[in-house]
Amino acid sequence: MAGRKRPLENMVTPAAAFAGFRGANVLITGHTGFKGAWLAMWLGQLGARVTGFALPPEDGETSLFGIAGIADEIDSVIGDLRDPQAVNAVFKKSRPDIVFHLAAQSLVRRSYEQPVETYATNVMGTVHVLEAARTSPGLQAVVVVTSDKCYRNLEHHHGYREDDPMGGADPYSSSKGCAELVVDAYRRSFFSGGGPLIASARAGNVIGGGDWCQDRLVPDIARAIASDSPVVIRNPDAIRPWQHVFEPLRGYLMLGARLLQGEREFAEGWNFGPDDGDAIPVGELAEKIIGHWGKGAITRQPEPNAPHEAGILMLNIDKARSRLGYHPALDIDAAIGLSTDWYRAHIDDPSGAAGLCKDQIRAYMERVS
Repeated sequence: MAGRKRPLENMVTPAAAFAGFRGANVLITGHTGFKGAWLAMWLGQLGARVTGFALPPEDGETSLFGIAGIADEIDSVIGDLRDPQAVNAVFKKSRPDIVFHLAAQSLVRRSYEQPVETYATNVMGTVHVLEAARTSPGLQAVVVVTSDKCYRNLEHHHGYREDDPMGGADPYSSSKGCAELVVDAYRRSFFSGGGPLIASARAGNVIGGGDWCQDRLVPDIARAIASDSPVVIRNPDAIRPWQHVFEPLRGYLMLGARLLQGEREFAEGWNFGPDDGDAIPVGELAEKIIGHWGKGAITRQPEPNAPHEAGILMLNIDKARSRLGYHPALDIDAAIGLSTDWYRAHIDDPSGAAGLCKDQIRAYMERVS
């Protein structure tokens, strides 16, 4: 990719960002997870040469990674982010132009059960990626994906901005705040005078086809409907910034394209979330999904002794709107429709997952271009 820094004429449109990845060497950590699998497929369709590095998918062949045949379309490397030698080895093998670091322990409730694993993966795993980035020849950009939960949550009814303080009352949220501090420290200490540009991206709760993770609302609903069982909602009044998985992924691509062009002013933290009106309670989202699906039932069953989870969480995306030209393309109903359509189609024909995913990516790209 040497010499590819051509002028991009105010590269803020998704179409221009998409074009910027053709022929690029891209390393994705976490490609066996939900968001990472979608990003790997998307970049493959954009003509990038993709390498993935992650643990095996927890759901094996039933995961999106497995059913969409992603291992057949990219260079898939199975390894542990907590192993710095393994991380260094995949950097040397793939010689990336850009890295999208998505690998993480991503569940709040699991973080209470496995705090050491959570911090080791989310904090030291990020350190290992950035250490490898320091000595990776030709690397131009790194986008570190954290979470909307990185902020110190004061249960405000307004969105958190990128300059709000980091925090976290649970190990998962705390680990994501720590990861953001790691990114900032490395950027200031090791990359301020040259080398790859480092940015972080904070997204809200994502929904979309192919997520089978335990302890997440949409997969729980899909499994319940498929088995003719009611879905149990434990925290129906919690408000979250719901968005379809394509929305933050588009933001990551738009941000990454800016960094690939050497635009240092974009090497910062960024929020990618929905419009404020699409931050709705868990119970309302579940009702909308069941309504779109046309079947299903909800059982509200609060857990009085459950571990603490935030009651309200929203993101302010004014910065991404004004400087990146990023605007949500799917409102909550469109996001639910696209997600529900995927699960229904997959349940009807499990063999068609790869084609279904590619069709949805193409349709979305046409919508936003």
